[in-house]
Amino acid sequence: MSTPEAFPSPVPRSQFATDLATQQRQLATDPLMQRLRASRARLAGDPYRPQYHYVNPEGTLNDPNGLCYWQGRYHLFYQAYPPEDRRQHWGHATSPDLVHWEDLPLALYPGIERCCYSGSALAEEDRVIAFYHGTRAGNMAAVASDPLLLNWQKIPGNPVIPLQETGDDGRPYRVFDPCIWHEDDGYYALSGSYVDGPIFGTGRMAQHLFHSPDLRRWTYLGPFVEGDIFTGPGEDGAVPYFWPIGDQHILLFASHQRGSQYLLGEYDRARHRFRPSVHGRFNFGAIDPGGVHAPTAMPDGAGGVFLIHNINAARPTPSWNHLMSLPRRLSLDAGGQLRIEPVAALATLRTDRVEVAPLSLPANEEVVVAELSGNCLELDLEIDPGQARRLELCVLRAGDGSEYTAIQFLRQGHWSVSQVGWEESVKQDALVLDNGRSSLHGDVAPRPPEIAPFSLGPEEPLRLRVFVDRSVVEVFANDRQALALRVYPARPDSLGVSLRAQGHPAALRQLRAWTLQSIW
Repeated sequence: MSTPEAFPSPVPRSQFATDLATQQRQLATDPLMQRLRASRARLAGDPYRPQYHYVNPEGTLNDPNGLCYWQGRYHLFYQAYPPEDRRQHWGHATSPDLVHWEDLPLALYPGIERCCYSGSALAEEDRVIAFYHGTRAGNMAAVASDPLLLNWQKIPGNPVIPLQETGDDGRPYRVFDPCIWHEDDGYYALSGSYVDGPIFGTGRMAQHLFHSPDLRRWTYLGPFVEGDIFTGPGEDGAVPYFWPIGDQHILLFASHQRGSQYLLGEYDRARHRFRPSVHGRFNFGAIDPGGVHAPTAMPDGAGGVFLIHNINAARPTPSWNHLMSLPRRLSLDAGGQLRIEPVAALATLRTDRVEVAPLSLPANEEVVVAELSGNCLELDLEIDPGQARRLELCVLRAGDGSEYTAIQFLRQGHWSVSQVGWEESVKQDALVLDNGRSSLHGDVAPRPPEIAPFSLGPEEPLRLRVFVDRSVVEVFANDRQALALRVYPARPDSLGVSLRAQGHPAALRQLRAWTLQSIW
């Protein structure tokens, strides 16, 4: 007997067949799919709708959820807000390569839970498990096993981890965004939260560990992370994802205070505890407006991890707001350092290649690259910085320079404070993404630049891959750092590219560029 729905959703939903060919025929005439296709077509003319970043077809968007691989396809879920019921449902899209996406009907609807908040997905041999937070209920489990993951069933006994009464310190545990994985003795799950004070106050990030032999009965095993000296007061551990990477493990999560970040370290399988040794961030300033927000992640099958974020809006946008970042592949190099690269399949979008001959960059002089123009571009360049104290690449540059988005490399531009005290602190190089002059519009929310620690070796060139997609710019530097921000150029001629070396000359060794085709 099914549990009555205390919070039913009025959004249309359908039951689909269990074979792929019939499912595809049904999707062609499904009422909700027809509505989503019409909405995507209607919004396509918005000059700030991205062409090769995924953005949902209808309504607004929030956290990405449950990235997984099932029967030859990647599946991405996300917080969707249908127009007739603006509570969180799980939206759904699928892709053969993490680049070309196809919309699918909503996957999870509120029922005994008021809202379907964030969570993860675990692909098993015969099914996929969605493990997520249901507000006013607890953490929930649902399963699907059909080819396109269209028919989701919430398992009996939900919520499998009910809401918990806690003291003022948040103990024994708070029930919130979960992730799930499987080991020999059953399922393990984290509930990402905080203890010992409020978010944005004295609270500290917490990851509460649970175990279940059968997905239904769960036992609390205590705090999962040991020796966290990295996250700061006021941070929580929302939307966690815990996966192996190389010979270590990585815990990805987001705090509502400082956004997406990671802990890298050793997983003690006997004790089921994680001790991090490295900490890093994917967001280096304000989450909102216009910044990187929350992650979803999955193993790539080759020792790495695929990662996607949502990126917040920075300007009122009728009928839509956030978008998804480009998928990134995380891996460890031979020295155990985290590598961050855009996925290889993005190269399939390239067209109209332009190659710029090597050239000198005189000190203190802007060099406009006349061969390059566009707002859906990939740039691949290498610069010998010489002794220049600042290198600057501008994209989406207006002809008169009144608008531009700046990517900068700063020599000793980032002050690093050592854990052992000021006497061990040093100045480091920095990578900067600055949208302070990206738009002449009066309603774009202001924000400081993204400033990330990033160092070059003594003879190492600066290698950048820059992706420009109408209202978003993403930067990857030497496969070690990545930045992203939203931008809203007002002028139709804000399409140009320029370079500048400050203080001393530098040399452009290589610059290749492509127009990237729409994925729609």
